[in-house]
Amino acid sequence: MTDSQSSSVPRWGYALLARLHFYAGLLVGPFIFVAALSGALFALTPQIENWLYQTELTTETTGDARPLAEQIQAARVQIGENATLAAVRPAPKAGETTRVMFATDGLEPFEHQAIFVDPVSLDIRGSLVVYGTSGTLPFRIWIDYVHRHLHLGEIGRYYSELAASWLWLVALGGMVLWWRRRSAAGSGKDTDRNRLRNWHSRIGLVLLLAFLFFSVTGLTWSKWAGANITELRAQLGWGTPGLNTDLSGRPAEHGKHEHAGHGMTTDVAEGQDNARIYDLVLERARAAGIDADMLEIKPAASTGRAWVVREIDRSWPTQVDMVAVDPRTMTVTDRVDFQAYPVAAKLTRWGIDAHMGILFGLANQLFVAACALGLCVMIVLGYRMWWLRRPTRSAAHQRSAQRVWTELRKATPLVLISMALIAAGLGWFAPVMGGSLAMFLVVDASLTLRQSPRRTSFSAGEGREHR
Repeated sequence: MTDSQSSSVPRWGYALLARLHFYAGLLVGPFIFVAALSGALFALTPQIENWLYQTELTTETTGDARPLAEQIQAARVQIGENATLAAVRPAPKAGETTRVMFATDGLEPFEHQAIFVDPVSLDIRGSLVVYGTSGTLPFRIWIDYVHRHLHLGEIGRYYSELAASWLWLVALGGMVLWWRRRSAAGSGKDTDRNRLRNWHSRIGLVLLLAFLFFSVTGLTWSKWAGANITELRAQLGWGTPGLNTDLSGRPAEHGKHEHAGHGMTTDVAEGQDNARIYDLVLERARAAGIDADMLEIKPAASTGRAWVVREIDRSWPTQVDMVAVDPRTMTVTDRVDFQAYPVAAKLTRWGIDAHMGILFGLANQLFVAACALGLCVMIVLGYRMWWLRRPTRSAAHQRSAQRVWTELRKATPLVLISMALIAAGLGWFAPVMGGSLAMFLVVDASLTLRQSPRRTSFSAGEGREHR
């Protein structure tokens, strides 16, 4: 059976897919490997982090929790007057500590200096940098930054976007190549390379859907493609609903509110660092239905804005409802409930949390780690296959490149125009992928142009020898 008979994939399509798969595996593979390995470590280490920071996270003191105002004051004494109080996360349950989070100089975006307070005794259990809504602590922050940008800041985000942009195409292309080869003559020879390829293909087929999932959800965090995804969701009405904290036009009732049953008066002029307001805002939010154990209270970002109380429990079932509270009147001015999210916004929320390994607890962690480590094994097998068949002369590189361009000449103009439009669309939507694709084409074209005139007319049979 000839190659053309063994599959409906045209020869030029097979040649192009094989070449793209080769380039992406060889040049993008290291970035995908680092992203996968760091992702596996991030998924597997929450329990390690809880053990490392057990002193800060837990307490053996029993009894009733003191008011948040007193806990915040204890944290303020510890950190000093210069730090800005950014948010408070009350102890989720007995035996755990309250996080009082401050904005201080020298921290990265979305980082805070957290003071861990025993809610019963008011003892300070420790001080750590925490990151993001997930409240990641230093050990996993380091792993997360490797996964996100290799500790290189904004410029390092190109690496993770490159990996996520190519993963879906490599996975789908690999499946097509496997299907194309499965019935080809001679594909079953018992050689080291074929055995490696069989394992490479089997792992890829089993984990194909997971790779597509990680690629798509990973792109939502990326710099360029992620911005385009956000814009597309907004245009389609699939965005996550926002909370309106604007208080302009609302009466302030003379700037004061007498909290029933407590005899406490909150003065707006005292601002966000008036610790007493945290207790009142929390009580009002609880009365409004914010019932998750894990929640965060954020003071107003500026004058004329409401305070925000939001649920931050992203395990199943997801609890991310939030309310805006006017600190002058203790009234709820706006609310967003997860139940009212558009379906696409819910899927995005669940997808991101599953990507991080937090949606379904330990089972989710193990699944993410297994898929990521499986991807690492596939990349290693791919490099081993390349090493066994590596070209030893530059002419071999040229012949391989020449074959792709020779086969592409057989495609119809309509097909070539369609491919060009698809490539341009991908380049616009995912610029990092588009730039790397252009680089691959330039490399291949340069190898072809270096071909000698005698070599330009080599036979199709000769080209098949070097597959």
